[in-house]
Amino acid sequence: MTSSNNSDFKPEILSPAGSFEKLQVAMDYGADACYLAGKQFGLRSAADNFRNQQIEQATQFAHARGKSVYIVLNSYLHDEDFEGLKDFLLHLDKSAVDSLIISDLGVLDYVAGLVDIPIHLSTQASCLNTYSARFWKRLGVKRLILGREVSIQDAGLIKKRSGLEVELFIGGSMCMAYSGNCVISNYTQGRDSNRGGCAHSCRFEYSLDFGQNKKKNAFFMSSKDLEGLAEIPLFFEQEIDSLKIEGRMKGPLYAGSTARVYRMGVDQYLSQGRIDVNSLREELNKLVHRDFCNGSLVDPAASDSIYNERVHNQQNVSYQAVGTIVEASRQGGLLLKVTNAFDFNSNLEVLTFSGPCRELPVEKPVDLLGRALEKVRPNTIVRFPSIEGVEKGNLVRQYQARI
Repeated sequence: MTSSNNSDFKPEILSPAGSFEKLQVAMDYGADACYLAGKQFGLRSAADNFRNQQIEQATQFAHARGKSVYIVLNSYLHDEDFEGLKDFLLHLDKSAVDSLIISDLGVLDYVAGLVDIPIHLSTQASCLNTYSARFWKRLGVKRLILGREVSIQDAGLIKKRSGLEVELFIGGSMCMAYSGNCVISNYTQGRDSNRGGCAHSCRFEYSLDFGQNKKKNAFFMSSKDLEGLAEIPLFFEQEIDSLKIEGRMKGPLYAGSTARVYRMGVDQYLSQGRIDVNSLREELNKLVHRDFCNGSLVDPAASDSIYNERVHNQQNVSYQAVGTIVEASRQGGLLLKVTNAFDFNSNLEVLTFSGPCRELPVEKPVDLLGRALEKVRPNTIVRFPSIEGVEKGNLVRQYQARI
């Protein structure tokens, strides 16, 4: 896709961070900002999430690199849930976090009376039009994370008419419910979806009974995954401030790979006026995912946005995280911190921060004492010869052909 883009505008790449490691990885691979939660008050209680001290460390890490940290407070709270919120907010203020993501009107009012941290309106609040946007602006909101039912075109209009920043999802899993307001997990597992307990029940395979011994197994409620690479020129055209990637519960390889792909897409458009969509989409296909669609970014999502069969990978190759390069020098070579075992039959490659991946020769790994290894186990550090273009912080993955 090509365009004569002359604007100085550059959207933010906003990545999920379910842990401090994922935040580091996402920012190393090109994210401008990360959103994360403390141990309470967010909608992903099953994620690792951050202790107070870790939030302070994460903010210092981000600010030292000119990047931002947004804290998720998007749970819908009952009165008893406010216990501990004041102390948490005072800590966030002291830590100098860059914004709070809020959906509950009561929480917004409580926050505004206590701290002066910029407020971003969560997509859970279902802001879909200019009149709603102006209402939230009067209440002090600085940015709208618009509902996923809003197109890029409509988001641009809302931005112009409200004078607020706007943020849209560009990639990741999508909730099948209206702006994420769902109670399926409440019914299936007794876990409140809107208070941090979503069990992703809509993504399961169910057995459908049609009577007369006719049954079918199907994923009949789950949406395909969102992928908006081809729409990046439209994000620029409408000057959408932030492109958000879903996935706080995904692993470091997902955090790094998605940040890298969308960073490359934005930078390609800035420098060349075009995007190599097929090449970048090939990288996304190396992650475990459902089939892709573009949601409602251009036209309203229809029945073809629901998938019937789980698509783990659209290629004949499977990819798995192996570890992270923790040291890289010409003299000392490469030190790989291993998270998943591999052996001499493995094919390894390094996911560089930009540019092509680099093959990692598995016939030469040794331990820190220089002893040759027959099998590499998790929670160990392995030394490899130096490779041009490989840097500290690069992720390593293994790939193998499917049988």
